[in-house]
Formats: sequence, structure tokens, C-alpha cells
Amino acid sequence: MPATSTAADSIPILDPQNVQQQAQSLVASSQVWLQSHWFQLLVAVAIGAAIVALLHAGRRLGARLAARSSTGKGWPAIFGRTILKTGNFFIVMLAAKLVAGYAGAPSQVASTIDFLFTVAAVFQAAVWARELILGGIEHRTRDEEYTGEALGSAMGIIRLLVTFALFAIALVVVLGNLGVNVTGLIAGLGVGGIAIGLAAQGIFADLFAALAIIFDRPFRRGDAITYDNTSGSVEEIGLKSTRIRGVDGEKRIISNKNLLDKEIINNSARIHRRCHFAIGVIYSTAPEVCARIPQILQDIVEANDRIFVRAGFTRFGDSSLDFDLQFDSGGADYESFYAGRTTVGLAILKRFNDEGIEFAFPTQTTMTAAPDGTMIMPCPEVQPVRTVDTRAAKSDVDKASEQV
Repeated sequence: MPATSTAADSIPILDPQNVQQQAQSLVASSQVWLQSHWFQLLVAVAIGAAIVALLHAGRRLGARLAARSSTGKGWPAIFGRTILKTGNFFIVMLAAKLVAGYAGAPSQVASTIDFLFTVAAVFQAAVWARELILGGIEHRTRDEEYTGEALGSAMGIIRLLVTFALFAIALVVVLGNLGVNVTGLIAGLGVGGIAIGLAAQGIFADLFAALAIIFDRPFRRGDAITYDNTSGSVEEIGLKSTRIRGVDGEKRIISNKNLLDKEIINNSARIHRRCHFAIGVIYSTAPEVCARIPQILQDIVEANDRIFVRAGFTRFGDSSLDFDLQFDSGGADYESFYAGRTTVGLAILKRFNDEGIEFAFPTQTTMTAAPDGTMIMPCPEVQPVRTVDTRAAKSDVDKASEQV
């Protein structure tokens, strides 16, 4: 057995200069092998048939696994479809590879089996990898409800690129096993790939950005996001661009690459929305009342089913004593946040009115100084006008006239 393996390793798979001679030698050695190892050959054939039957049973198991999934979109269905892609040629060559050593195959037969098994294994691996990659992409897009004609086109291009890449690698591996110098082929494929990449770099950049959105999931269709100065809801994630419906009703179309190049705020992923209120009261408010304001604000927030965060005095303003209130509305729903902010604000207004706490507003008082430095109020006291009875005054005038 070791001698057979050594001989098989020393003989090239195909020698283009001696193909006819190798074929004749293969036929002759096969005849001798069949005549001298017929019993071992029969046992090897039986074992090989059992291996083939076992592998076919595994393929049927894959079919049942794929059919068991109700939607056909989950990973069990993907693995089942991958197993179903196992080809008969690979199954036969795998069985032949496993029993060739027991049958004592001659070196030329063994090298032929090795070569055919290598070809079958390489291309079968490419088929499996293609099915897993495409199945994973389709599973992710369907699971996240990415739909539309643009995504169908993207999947067509992805399928073509994945198939070309995998089978190009498989072909290079097979040619390398044939003894062909693949350096020039690899260099040619590299140059061609660079040329295609430079010609369509914009398309490929947006395509891979779309794949990044699908797999990394910074947002999904229907999410409310903020991008740069744009806020809106994601309507569609396409091959080259993403469409966002703005809050004012406009439809914005942004290339996928540009979309991922900047910071994105996913408002739908918020666990809460925080509201800030800046409240100012007049300077004449008593310190005891100011000390009660944070607790008053907390009571108002909690009474309206919101999550109190903090409240307190912040600074001495130009015309007010400033307080800050922060509270949260649970979840990402903007309507609930908006309604809660209104409810809490009106409740603060009512409670302050009931407590006699006055809100401050920007005011200025101008003071005037007399020449001697005495401060004069802008509006000095004015003596009230005395009410005059005109009838009594007329009577007095008449009496004075009579005396004259």
C-alpha cells in the first residue's frame, strides 16, 4: 500500500507529451489488476455501493429537511437545499476514492481516481458554497422584509458575481492540479477584475453598501431615521439607493454609499424619548418656594405616567431664576412623546398658577439719576386728579357775579 501511494504521487496526472503511451499503460495495468485482484475488487465494489447508498440517503434527508420548513426560508431549509445540490459524480468519485486503497488499484488507476475526485470535490465545494452564500443572503433579505424589483435585480447581480467568483477559483485549482501554470491566468483575471471595478466602481460601491445595510442592519424598511439634515421613514432599500419619505411628505433618494458615509440616527430603535423643559420664575419668588419647585415638577411628571429623570435649579438668569426638568417617554413612538410633553407642560402651568408661582419673562428697568445723584424712578408718583362738580362750580361763579 505505501509503495502504491508513492508511485501514484510520483506520476503526473496528465503528461501532454505521452498521453497515448499513458493510456496504453493504464489499460494494460487495469487488465492485470482485474485478473489478480478480482475478489478485492468485488468487495470494494460492494463497499462503494454501500457508500453511494448511504450518501443518497443523506441527500434524501436533506430533501426532508428542506420540506420540513413551512416557509422554506430558514437555515434548516438552506442546509437541506445545500445537501440536495450534492451531485452523483461527486458521490461516485468519493466512494471510489475511499475504496481504491483497499482494492489495491495500480498507480495509474489510483492517480486517475485522485484527479477525478479532486475535480469533483472542487466543483462540488463551489456548488455548496454558492448555495450557502445565496441562501444566507436571501434568508436575511426575506427575514427583514427587503422587497421590490430593485432588490430582485440586486440578487440577480449578486448571484452572477458569486457564481463567477467561486467557479473561477475552482477552475484555477483544477488547472493547477493538471500541472498548468496558472500564474498568467490569475494575473489576467486580476487585471480584468481591476478594469471592471474601475469602470463600475460607483455601482459596486452602492451595491456593497446595500449588502452592508442588509447584513449589518443599521436600519430596516419602515424605520424612522435621521441622516445629515434629513428626517423621515425608510420606504425602500434598493440596489443603488435608499428612498426616504421626509416628515414634510417629500421623497428623498440617497445613494447607499453616501448614506453609510455619514452618521445615521435610528429613531425607531430608541428605548425612550427625553424631554427637556427650561423653566424660569421671577426673582421675587421666596427661597422656600424655590426649594419646593423640583419636588413639584417631579410630582407632575409621575402623575402623568412619565419617567422622571431629574429637576433642579440651574442658574441665576438675567431676569429669572432658572430651573431644568428632564423626563422620559418610554418607547420610540413620537406621537406618545408629543402628547406627553403637552400634557406635562399644561400641568406645570396649572400647578404654578395654583401655587402662586409666577413665570418670568425678559424685562428691563431703567433708573434715572438727578444732578445731585439721587435716583429717580422712570415713572414718579402722580397726584390723582380731583373730580370737579361742574354744576357746583357754575353756581359759585353766578354768586360771585351777583356780588359784583
